[in-house]
Amino acid sequence: MGVRFRRPLCPLMTAPSRRDLANAIRFLAIDAVQAANSGHPGMPMGMADIAEVLWNDYLSHNPNNPKWFNRDRFVLSNGHGSMLQYALLHLSGYDLPLEEIKHFRQLHSKTPGHPENFVTPGVETTTGPLGQGFANAVGMALAEKLLAQRYNRPEFAVVDHRTWVFMGDGCMMEGISHEAASLAGTWGLHKLVAFWDDNHISIDGDTQGWFTDNTPERFEAYGWHVIRAVDGHDPEALKTAIEQALANEDKPTLICCRTTIGFGSPNKAGKESVHGAALGKDEVEATRKALDWNYAPFEIPQPIRDAWRAGNAGLVREDQWNTLFDKYAARHPELAAELTRRSHAELPAEFAPAADAYIAKLQAEGLSIASRKASQMAIETFAPLLPELIGGSADLAHSNLTLWKGSKTVAGDDPAANYAYYGVREFAMTAISNGIAVHGGFIPFDATFLVFSDYARNAVRMSALMGAHAIHVYTHDSIGLGEDGPTHQPIEHLASLRYIPHNDVWRPCDAVESAACWRAAIERKDGPSCLVFSRQNLPHQARDAAQVDAISRGGYVLKDSVGAPELILIATGSEVGLAMDAAARLGDKVRVVSMPASNVFDRQSAEYRESVLPRACRKRVAVEAGVTDFWRKYVGLDGAVVGIDSFGASAPAEQLFPYFGFTVDKVIEAAKALG
Repeated sequence: MGVRFRRPLCPLMTAPSRRDLANAIRFLAIDAVQAANSGHPGMPMGMADIAEVLWNDYLSHNPNNPKWFNRDRFVLSNGHGSMLQYALLHLSGYDLPLEEIKHFRQLHSKTPGHPENFVTPGVETTTGPLGQGFANAVGMALAEKLLAQRYNRPEFAVVDHRTWVFMGDGCMMEGISHEAASLAGTWGLHKLVAFWDDNHISIDGDTQGWFTDNTPERFEAYGWHVIRAVDGHDPEALKTAIEQALANEDKPTLICCRTTIGFGSPNKAGKESVHGAALGKDEVEATRKALDWNYAPFEIPQPIRDAWRAGNAGLVREDQWNTLFDKYAARHPELAAELTRRSHAELPAEFAPAADAYIAKLQAEGLSIASRKASQMAIETFAPLLPELIGGSADLAHSNLTLWKGSKTVAGDDPAANYAYYGVREFAMTAISNGIAVHGGFIPFDATFLVFSDYARNAVRMSALMGAHAIHVYTHDSIGLGEDGPTHQPIEHLASLRYIPHNDVWRPCDAVESAACWRAAIERKDGPSCLVFSRQNLPHQARDAAQVDAISRGGYVLKDSVGAPELILIATGSEVGLAMDAAARLGDKVRVVSMPASNVFDRQSAEYRESVLPRACRKRVAVEAGVTDFWRKYVGLDGAVVGIDSFGASAPAEQLFPYFGFTVDKVIEAAKALG
């Protein structure tokens, strides 16, 4: 027999219990996954009691203003359990109506399969690839710590919020969680609280076959405050654990919650079968009976709805903060104005004219230097204007040249802290940058060698997916790094990064383009930029003012032909100088196009792109020390590419370039072969 549904609870009846409130989460998740016949019901069923206690008793937020600056940040790192978060957002009053819950995982719904920060109000960061949400949370907690150090004053804690993160066994197994946890402990991020959903189940079954770490001891070794063996289905035990976390003032906290995946399901609880598939009609009915939830699918009794909304004092919290901030602004007007500007992601008024003047100065000076050095010079110039600029490198600061005179480590309590020594942790570094970016108030940049962008690539992809304003700096951009050999010489990496949608990849050819790309990355608010710099010196290129302005368009005519071009040479980075030298020998019918950012160039109008690369000129040669296939989109089947489709070699750079065919003669040979 099916379950007999009853009318909603009478308002005069006994107030709903905590289990009733948690069951509202469970059955919204169960019903949504069942309706979609797709999704992950087990985690929401298992973590519902934890979520209910946190959201109703501790989380400081305002559903009427999801972007309130001093809100607590909540991150669902085990993002496959997205219906847990959607149920919480719906029940607590965010703009996520029941119809969206009913359309879980459907086209154009606000309830996609994994949480997306650009789709659903109240979702702080895009999660799904396990462990990255946890690393994002570390970035958020670091951002809060640094803002508090800079702006808080006695009696005015205007930056005072916590970061709460849910994570599962999968997050714990991913290496990025180890990297990020180590940094969080080193930095003493005591306002970071992680709940580990210790249910011993992953997709392949009982994790005892492949996950036997002593996780509490591991996190204690990282410098975390660890609360062990908490019953994840006991609200009082959870409250006691959270109170202990709040009392800790020098370490991040891990709360180890023993839970049952699929809690309440008579036949599937505790089994992998409930992890990633709908329960099925019969098991849904059996679970309703087992949990005494005698309501129709998607039906939430009014007393339970009222209890969820009554527990939310968001408007009061924000009003109290606004009053505090007004008093703060009266006492500290300059600090208040700067914090407000940063929270709105607005650049200082003086930045643009200062950048213009600096780039014009570089063009006049004509320096021939390595672009990584030019990058450092740009940081030295721009960082004093931008207190929001926060940098870091994965143990390569003196090679990436990301340190500047005003660099101060984030590991201490300096109000001007702006630099993170990430150690050899490229993946966590990049995901932490994403967390800093989506938190707000900062423009983060991180750095490593270009070849090691492979370690970070999925986090770069996430930067682009969620439109994070993060800057990823990569140096040693080609075989030009020399003796370290093919393990360190990037070949396919430029193309790989360019193929990430919404990711701007800049490879400048000299100091002027290097400064211009830094400016473009700083001014871009809707997504990430990868800035790719050379180890070796690059010659300065002559330009007029119009050409300098055109750098920001991603591709422009650096040297034009006399009359219509009969041959176009396209190059980036260190190969621009090579193209210019070849053009000088090929005659005055040759145009040279510098294309520091093909992604940016592709966004320009058709008219502009035609003015740079006219369709009438089919004889084109692209020159870049990387894989050749990428450039076919610009040279076509009729053109040629001087590139490298094999791994490099260990030798001095001045030997490698001619060995792999990067010479003026080879460019000329390729051009003449076009007929």
